[in-house]
Amino acid sequence: MAEFTMELNDEQKEVRDWLHGFAADVIRPAAAEWDEREETPWPVIQEAAKVGIYSLDFYAQQYFDQTGLGIPMAMEELFWGDAGIALSIVGTGLAAVGVLANGTEEQIGTWVPQMYGDANDVKLAAFCSSEPDAGSDVASMRTRAVYDEAKDEWVINGTKTWATNGGIANVHVVVAVVDAELGSKGHASFIVPPNTPGLSQGQKFKKHGIRASHTAEVILDNVRVPGSCLLGGKAKLDERLARARERAKAGGERVKNAAMATFEASRPAVGAMAVGTARAAYEVALDYAMTREQFGRPIIDNQGVAFQLAEMRTQIDAARLLVWRASWMAINGKPFTAAEGSMSKLFASETSKKVTAQAIQILGGNGYTREYPVERMHRDSAIYTIFEGTSEIQRLVIARTLSGMPIR
Repeated sequence: MAEFTMELNDEQKEVRDWLHGFAADVIRPAAAEWDEREETPWPVIQEAAKVGIYSLDFYAQQYFDQTGLGIPMAMEELFWGDAGIALSIVGTGLAAVGVLANGTEEQIGTWVPQMYGDANDVKLAAFCSSEPDAGSDVASMRTRAVYDEAKDEWVINGTKTWATNGGIANVHVVVAVVDAELGSKGHASFIVPPNTPGLSQGQKFKKHGIRASHTAEVILDNVRVPGSCLLGGKAKLDERLARARERAKAGGERVKNAAMATFEASRPAVGAMAVGTARAAYEVALDYAMTREQFGRPIIDNQGVAFQLAEMRTQIDAARLLVWRASWMAINGKPFTAAEGSMSKLFASETSKKVTAQAIQILGGNGYTREYPVERMHRDSAIYTIFEGTSEIQRLVIARTLSGMPIR
């Protein structure tokens, strides 16, 4: 077990500085343009692939960092650059986590490399869970997967929504219902390989923030995938479903579904994204307050401004510590007995919204214009309290974890 420390080691510092340089030199100069265009920033993703940031090797190195800090450190630096572009770079990671969390070794080795491609042929992946009538309420999912035993194929029908890279991805990971009577316990995840007939992009959403990240519906119309594309394999699924049926009859403990396992693994990473955006806005506000003069002195001399900056920095550091704690616990196999993963996402996401709003206030009229980046950062920060579990859902998870009540 890696010992807990508040200090990054030399290798982590080197990676952090490298990522910060890429964010400052490549991501930030392109941020306003791609926000306005509302398109996937392919040139930036390709540049990230060339230097090794958008790659399976880099992601794996950070994911398996024994301190647990590799992923949150990387997310914070990239999202410090720009949330929309950063999400385009890291969006494939959610699908990769879905495979890593639920797949067999063979499936991981086969599909995760295809999600990234290489510097000369960049690929994307999408994780498809939410539906028009099933966001936080995963038990209401309608997408169905039916097993065709004669052909050893699964037939998937349904519509997914809010999918990052949805429809433009090469590989899609789709969560579907295999046993409707079991509610959320009757779900499974499937790989949909590239160019599979029946999968198409539906509506592409025009969003309030993170506009450089592609978000769309994914339509599945009699999509057939080989039996080998069921994550974890059919034997494991049959065993899990049988166990769930027995426990349902007995009124026993709940069984986690594949989508929830993916979200639990990724929530601290979302918290780190929020920390990066908050830190970026705070730094802009601090620099502005130190250089902007009113009544013959920098506005930071005014207690009202100074106290806001002090509060902003304190909350950012507190959010980072919650994220680091949850990440360290996860890598060391320590259970989230107080929903520490949800705590980290809840506090960091709410902090990001608050800090970016305070940054606009400190910049005044300038902060409300697109000449300064804080208005974009504020728009971007809104998503952190929504995707991968709203703040309300995080509070529910925390409360029910503390009380011992089941999380429905």
